[in-house]
Amino acid sequence: MTFLSGQSVLAVKAGAPNNGRGEDNRGMVKQFRAGSDVYPYVSAQASRRWLRESLPAGEATSPVTRSGQGKKQQAYTKGRPDLYLDDDLFGYMIAVKADETGAKKGESKTFMRDTVLATGTLVAVVPNAPVMDFGTMSRDFGPGTNPVIHEHEMYSADLAGDLLLDLPRVGTFEIGGRTTKSALPPSTAAAVVESGGTEVTLRGVECVRLPLAERRRRVAVLLRTMATVRGGAKQSAHYGDRTPGLVILAPVKGGTNPFTRVVRNRARTTHFDADVLIEEIRAWQDELDGTVRIGWAPGFLGDQRDKARKDLAELIEEGVVLIDHPRTVLGNLAAEIENGDHDAWFDDEPVA
Repeated sequence: MTFLSGQSVLAVKAGAPNNGRGEDNRGMVKQFRAGSDVYPYVSAQASRRWLRESLPAGEATSPVTRSGQGKKQQAYTKGRPDLYLDDDLFGYMIAVKADETGAKKGESKTFMRDTVLATGTLVAVVPNAPVMDFGTMSRDFGPGTNPVIHEHEMYSADLAGDLLLDLPRVGTFEIGGRTTKSALPPSTAAAVVESGGTEVTLRGVECVRLPLAERRRRVAVLLRTMATVRGGAKQSAHYGDRTPGLVILAPVKGGTNPFTRVVRNRARTTHFDADVLIEEIRAWQDELDGTVRIGWAPGFLGDQRDKARKDLAELIEEGVVLIDHPRTVLGNLAAEIENGDHDAWFDDEPVA
């Protein structure tokens, strides 16, 4: 089995990309305190929404159903990973009462799919307390009229979050197992097979699987979307680039993420530690299933990109490490996967 493991780092400049709970007329960004330090962050829910909303215009997303009132409200997607890429990669949970529309007699009413794309919280590498931006609204107010006052927080920081994509589970939907909830009802699972899917056993669980070409396509779409992601709050006043300034991705057999400590806080600055990367590659070389790809935008972290190329020159020469622009790295990997160059990554010794 192969996972794409790594980390994404983005630069926020005088931004407020993810709001927390406000206080009075103050807009607050999400942040947490560790000792005396304050770390702004973007929640995984927000960053996943950015990805979903950045998908190509022609890529249909799963419609959302909302039901109930007050504290008994529910909201859930269609739960059709065979039809919708976001249901496949981001997961879902549906709990439908027997008398509700969509519930079929004799079938379980609860279906769940654990996420295939695991995403960590994007947290500031270096602590940096947000500042309050003060503003007023006084347009067309008469002379001597007090303006309407409003305030909101903003900050500048490099945010880092881990990534893990479980490739064998892309387009593979669980339908049985003692400890695993079914992702699809039997009628839908049968329709997947009738439409060209296959029945397999993955990690001891009965599944139905989409054709390999569609599974390749979905991963390629995700990778290209990561390179062009956009989104975030307060864009009218604090618009900013949300594409990664740096992304590390490598195929790892066991699903471990060895790269979480490569980008770190050093002397209150964001630092790419090539020594850490070299040691992690050495320690995990038997688990690595291909090149460690580093997408690094020119200008991000100053001259550290050039220094990293020198420090990693031997590994680059050997083809163990590759450094290029994030869009180039993600786009080329997407093309290789789409062309079938890495089909072995999608296998987990399933039993047909």
